[in-house]
Amino acid sequence: MRLLERMRKEWFMIGIVLAIAGAKLEPSIGVNGGPLKPEITVSYIAVATIFFNSGLSLKTEELTSALVHVRLHLFIQIFTLAFFPATIWLFLQLLSITPINEWLLKGLQTVGCMPPPVSSAVILTKAVGGNESIICCYFSDKG
Repeated sequence: MRLLERMRKEWFMIGIVLAIAGAKLEPSIGVNGGPLKPEITVSYIAVATIFFNSGLSLKTEELTSALVHVRLHLFIQIFTLAFFPATIWLFLQLLSITPINEWLLKGLQTVGCMPPPVSSAVILTKAVGGNESIICCYFSDKG
């Protein structure tokens, strides 16, 4: 019975592992033009569904109370858009004196400057029982 309870609690991570395993076993299902049509389903339908579902589950009181956390929003913005990219840049300066391929370093720099995907942030915050209204406010600031 404990295994079943644990599986119910960790359903999202189990789903991710199963999706990755399925993609490894049969990659042709998820290619562009394949049966799942990821160029449409992932780009439009999945993102819209995630936001719609999250919006339905938000309580108006939670959202309005999250909007007043200005210091928290400033911290998140500065950490995500200044501190983390600067740290990655310093790390890449150290790596640049090694024989690592220049294009790999440019790719790491690009990824280091990108904010996390909204959909992942919402899903993972919800999965761990976090306050997703904070996430929604954070990403609405990036507008």
